[in-house]
Amino acid sequence: MRVAVITLVAGRHRHLALQQRGLAASDQAPDHYVVVTLDDPDAAGVVRDRRPAADVLPLARDAGRLPLAAARNAGARRALDAGADLLVFLDVDCVPGPALLSRYAETARDGALLCGTVAYLPPPPSGGYRLDALPALAPPHPGRPVPADDEVLTGGDHRLFWSLSFAVTAPTWRRIGGFCERYTGYGGEDTDFGRTAAARDVDLWWVDGAPAHHQHHPVSRPPVEHLDDILRNGAVHRERWGTWPMEGWLRDFARLGLVRHDPVTDDRTRCASPHTGPRR
Repeated sequence: MRVAVITLVAGRHRHLALQQRGLAASDQAPDHYVVVTLDDPDAAGVVRDRRPAADVLPLARDAGRLPLAAARNAGARRALDAGADLLVFLDVDCVPGPALLSRYAETARDGALLCGTVAYLPPPPSGGYRLDALPALAPPHPGRPVPADDEVLTGGDHRLFWSLSFAVTAPTWRRIGGFCERYTGYGGEDTDFGRTAAARDVDLWWVDGAPAHHQHHPVSRPPVEHLDDILRNGAVHRERWGTWPMEGWLRDFARLGLVRHDPVTDDRTRCASPHTGPRR
């Protein structure tokens, strides 16, 4: 089975470098490592002359927004054109465990969407993360199933799919049809991908033995800097599936006075300014 790893990068070069080191230390090297750079020409220098050799695919932003769905599709096309049998998608923040690729490869079946566990790491020590120390730094994220040793949990809830670490065979990717490219910027495209997989009778499997370690970076809760992306992409999801994704963030935005919800139409719109109610 010819295995391709696909990652997207727009900054976070240290994270990319550690991911590449993790792949080099894997018990099965990828046959193809596709690094899709999004208006990030300096990323090519990060992976140059290191193993595994990176196939760098530069793409531009879409009206200033990161075209995450389109970039994943472009990376998949590059890998499939080169003869990939299995597509493994890793977020640039994710460092693969030594057995991630081999475990995905031995578990892969047509008609299955495979997800390994992801552990969110604390901030790195002064000298940076050490690959051999990563498993002890954090347990798998509790918001997703954690299979027992050598277990594969089939029949998973597609609403829990996330794109941080997943794998599909080439026929399964074609069956799902890739990511919907109407989504640009932050949020919604992976929820849509999970819904599409379910609609096309692709089962979701949670796989033990394929861990990824998510490197720390600052986040906002709620992600107010992505408010417009979330509203726009949420509206696309509602049009396609009849429901809003990212409901938790939308409720948080409403509490902050940033989003107005019309309970009759179920529309969510941006308020002109925070706390736009009458002054007291």
